[in-house]
Amino acid sequence: MRARRLLSVPAYLLAWGLCLATAALWLPLSVLVDVLRPGPAVALRSAALVCVYLSCEVIGLAASAVLWGWRRVARVDEAAWQNAHFRLQAGWGASLFGATRHLFGLELALEGDAALGRGPYLLLMRHASTGDTLLASALVARPHGMRLRYVLKRELLWDPCIDIVGQRLPNVFVERFSDDSAREVQRVHALARGLGPRDAVLIYPEGSRFSVAKRLRALERLERAGNAQQLACARACTHVLPPRLGGTLALLDATAEADVVVCAHTGFEGAASLGQIWRGALVHRTIRVQFRRIARREIPVAREARIAWLLDTWRGVDAWIDQHQVV
Repeated sequence: MRARRLLSVPAYLLAWGLCLATAALWLPLSVLVDVLRPGPAVALRSAALVCVYLSCEVIGLAASAVLWGWRRVARVDEAAWQNAHFRLQAGWGASLFGATRHLFGLELALEGDAALGRGPYLLLMRHASTGDTLLASALVARPHGMRLRYVLKRELLWDPCIDIVGQRLPNVFVERFSDDSAREVQRVHALARGLGPRDAVLIYPEGSRFSVAKRLRALERLERAGNAQQLACARACTHVLPPRLGGTLALLDATAEADVVVCAHTGFEGAASLGQIWRGALVHRTIRVQFRRIARREIPVAREARIAWLLDTWRGVDAWIDQHQVV
């Protein structure tokens, strides 16, 4: 951890400094590229978003240092310390999403968000792009005051803000290809313990961003495993990957009180890579988001019935995307 931060923190600070120092060069150059290049103006938007992202990183690192000093000087209790970091975590993500929305002219259409301020619940989110990782901060944590605990991939720890702030909170950074998958599932299971009325746990059941290539690999994997139930789900879904069962089932097993909120969204398709964003796929898009709350009493208790419920729920996400997606 220390070695990683000795690399990542100076690298981000250097990149931020260079971004500011060379603004007089990249600003007019970006405008020139947009003028000469056919299609939507993307160069200036993208360059500005990179600068905003690096600025959020620096502000977040400065805030984390202030909170570190505050704890040692004022000797605040653990609850106040965590609440401050939950607010910082939510503010960081919401600020980045707000900047993305403003710079790229995104429209937002929300459905079913009225009951998001009442916990505890497990938030199951579709994963289609880097952009959708900011939705929970912008639409759940920040506006509703929810203290979100995240299940995220370990590679994200190379982002210094996520590394420092995220690891001061009850988040879990899993090794997706670990040799000890049972240990990773147990860590996720522990995350759902002790949830209160302002708490929620977020997980991406697919385990990775959707792509056609990943869907085909998932089909091949399930065919080799001979899992007919999951294979049927994978074949039926064309917009989402089949859910990986371990993490979601572990969260359901860990708490008998938490409802489930399923988040389906569309609008980030075609903007999953830098190349697609460069071609203007994100400019003036409408991001449609549906939150659907499922009471805990409606979720089966028996494992096999629960697996069938999860697969059927994810087929419902795929069907909603099919109805609302604008190509």
